[in-house]
Amino acid sequence: MALFDYESAGVGISKNAPKKKGIKLFGDIFFRKFWKLIEVNMLYSLFFLPLILGFMSIVYLYDVNLTISLVAAIACLLFFMVTIGPATAGVMKIMRCYLIEKHTFIIRDFFRAFRRSFKKAAIIGFIDCMVIISVFASLKVYPMMAVTYNSKMLYVPMTITLSFALVVMMMNYFIFLMLVATNLSLKNLIKNSFALAFISLKGNIIIVLTTIVTMFLMLLLFIYLTPVFWILLPFFPAAFIMFVTAFNSYPVIQKYVINPYYTSIGEINPELISGSDEETLFEDMGGKEKPIEKRKKGKGKRIS
Repeated sequence: MALFDYESAGVGISKNAPKKKGIKLFGDIFFRKFWKLIEVNMLYSLFFLPLILGFMSIVYLYDVNLTISLVAAIACLLFFMVTIGPATAGVMKIMRCYLIEKHTFIIRDFFRAFRRSFKKAAIIGFIDCMVIISVFASLKVYPMMAVTYNSKMLYVPMTITLSFALVVMMMNYFIFLMLVATNLSLKNLIKNSFALAFISLKGNIIIVLTTIVTMFLMLLLFIYLTPVFWILLPFFPAAFIMFVTAFNSYPVIQKYVINPYYTSIGEINPELISGSDEETLFEDMGGKEKPIEKRKKGKGKRIS
């Protein structure tokens, strides 16, 4: 009995076969692109090196020369704040290609999107970083002020800051995808992502829960299996979260932004067309051919 049977074949896969949806489609794309996602994560991780270098400059240079330490840390932080947006756009460009089944070369398409969207993406990334800094500052400052002045009203601006940060986070689920998929101005990118953040609440909840669960698991690894955490960090979590984000958000962008545009000009969104109407030299026979029967073994005359 052979482990692999090369003498028989099935009927193949028809290009007109029903398309997978939901969790089946997610699993199909995710497992087909698993190793590619690891490559994307490794590339994206390189753009976090300035943060590490900034932290190291404070730890190792603070006692040696305070001025040099602070200047190096600020320079690294600013470099990160300017480049993380274009890097995120590059990743989302690749995720979009995976979702619409478009072939992509990771390095080429990443840096092409990085370069083409640099100005807008850098502004968005800088704003995101400022919002994150504001959140950490509010969590530290307002509770201290509330205790000092014995006033619970000081928790109100903290709540406003956290609510604003939550909205900005959900806007990020859409803004970078729209940036690489459309030619919208920065003003319209912000306006559309703000609207979609409230329209797609179900998808946003899925992304938030996925992010929380993933970060919680990474935290457990950091606490109990620190070496595994540092080994896994450059290879997995960011690309997985961004893939989940794109999977839930891009269909919403297609429905409310891209498809209406093509409808307004009397055309169909090319991303929704599974095949071409152009004449082809070869017809796809997937699903039509008959299975190849296994050849029967028997005695016969030997020709010498």
